[in-house]
Amino acid sequence: MSMYEIINKKKRGSSLSNEDIHFAVSGYVRGEVPDYQMSALLMAVYFMGMDAEETAALTMEMVNSGETVDLSRIKGVTVDKHSTGGVGDKTTLIVAPIVAACGLPVAKMSGRGLGHTGGTLDKLESIPGFRIDFTGDEMFSIVESVGLCVAGQSANLAPADKKLYALRDVTATVDSIPLIAASIMSKKIAAGADCILLDVKTGSGAFMKSLEDSEKLARAMVDIGNNLGRKTAALITDMSAPLGWAIGNGLEVKEVVGILRGERNLLSDDLIEISLNLAANMLALAGQGSVEECYIKARAVLADGKALEKFRKMVAAQSGDVSFTEDLEMFQRAPFTMEILSAESGYISEMDAESIGMAAMYLRAGRTKPEDRIDYSAGITLCAKSGDYVESGKPLAVLHSSDEGLFDGAKARFAEAVRISNAAPDERMLIRGLIS
Repeated sequence: MSMYEIINKKKRGSSLSNEDIHFAVSGYVRGEVPDYQMSALLMAVYFMGMDAEETAALTMEMVNSGETVDLSRIKGVTVDKHSTGGVGDKTTLIVAPIVAACGLPVAKMSGRGLGHTGGTLDKLESIPGFRIDFTGDEMFSIVESVGLCVAGQSANLAPADKKLYALRDVTATVDSIPLIAASIMSKKIAAGADCILLDVKTGSGAFMKSLEDSEKLARAMVDIGNNLGRKTAALITDMSAPLGWAIGNGLEVKEVVGILRGERNLLSDDLIEISLNLAANMLALAGQGSVEECYIKARAVLADGKALEKFRKMVAAQSGDVSFTEDLEMFQRAPFTMEILSAESGYISEMDAESIGMAAMYLRAGRTKPEDRIDYSAGITLCAKSGDYVESGKPLAVLHSSDEGLFDGAKARFAEAVRISNAAPDERMLIRGLIS
């Protein structure tokens, strides 16, 4: 067996065996397979694809390259959630407390933001003192006592994926569905949960812009999870416009706490509706009833304050300042703000999520490189959303930054994102599909 033979085999459209994939990936991790040969194999996969068995084998090879988390000591069925990322997507901070309040333990490993998509860990770290690095025993202890822990991923979780992703990033092979699916699922499988719900975003602010591609990615990941013995499903959700009213770390956590405190109408909010659907599907996956029954349970613990109590206990257990969940004015405020006013009257027919995410990045609410520092107070709060009627001269949004010199660039990018028309647009369909 040689890399030349494996590359040639995939180049001609043949399926790779488990042994082929083990030889290539393990050899690359050990430094025995050079970058140029692995690059050639990745490009062959990009053009020729992988079937479900190949993708599952690649996923397990990544999983077995490093540590795995054993959650068996946690009583009950454990559930996990993964989002493919978007703008204003803070659903984990709502969904995880809801699911924990319904009695299911949640041991969640999350990541940091890069580009226009925000990271759950960055959001939580806007709460002073909040800790995300734990040993396995510490994480288990928090889950056992609170029912919920959101932590950073171990540096040695699926190291083959990290090395392969770095190579994909410089060889234009990032946007390959089997490679994306294996990358995401290797970390989810290694994290050890019994059930995995995937939130696959679709639309302008998502990695997959079209519904067709989002469905293909969702199906590939669900097949991997189920083939590897994890009960897996995927909800396809809309990301054609920002989710919720805040974009930016501290601003988003304030929005979440407000929702958990019951300060928003549960019947008319896209963030709440998607969060409740995600929570219901997580509960249903774990055998807590039908999706409809679980939706009622999820909404009940959100309405009666039990989810808020779980969130507060998690913050305290992870060394965060719980007073920030009691007084939202304690969150760091940006020293400078600027209103963006509507230039005309009419209905907002489009609010391009990616462009608004990029506008928030101009304000330093996100990273362009992993080592960039984030301004936790920076971001955008929306004053109107897709479908709303706005009058000329009325505010569309407020920009927040520690550097007022950044406002012009952010304002220009935001202006590109918004379209106003005389007719009201069709209502957004928030839940676009379920793959199970």
